[in-house]
Amino acid sequence: MTDVDSDRPDLSGRAGGPALTKLHDAHARDLHRYLARRLNPAVADDLLAETFLVAWARRARYDPARGTARAWLFGIATNLSRQHARTEANTLRAMARDAGRAAVVESEDAASAARVDAGRAVRALADGLAALRPEERDVLLLVAWADLRPVEIAAALDLNVQTVRTHLHRARTKLRGRLDQGGEGA
Repeated sequence: MTDVDSDRPDLSGRAGGPALTKLHDAHARDLHRYLARRLNPAVADDLLAETFLVAWARRARYDPARGTARAWLFGIATNLSRQHARTEANTLRAMARDAGRAAVVESEDAASAARVDAGRAVRALADGLAALRPEERDVLLLVAWADLRPVEIAAALDLNVQTVRTHLHRARTKLRGRLDQGGEGA
């Protein structure tokens, strides 16, 4: 946790600009990494900028009592990435198709066989992520790629902590089932 989070900065009034600059410096890298993993680096660049534009526009509505500034920013980023859900789904489907094409190639070479197996695993993972409900996928990716805890995710997505845990459990169960099915067919 950074000093910026422990202070739960006042973003209203004149203090808002410098405080938001500090938040950018403290969290932009993690937000970009999360967005790039969810979408792609080009979209992540745009959504990172948009995240801070939205944060600036809504700075007066930030309530430190509801959670850390970090969680608030990840909530904004997640909501923006939801707006790009169709793009995300298309990307996951494209990954699955590409992995499927790679699996068709047969070779006795051990390295080629390993690539085919890896392609199958990527396809199963992409299919599994695409099959999750959006709220389950959001929670799972915030845990896996943003290292947020359930309490932070609850604040970020304006959910109850138990709801976050339920979404996380369901997402893991569904994904595990999909990956197990993919492994049996390989």
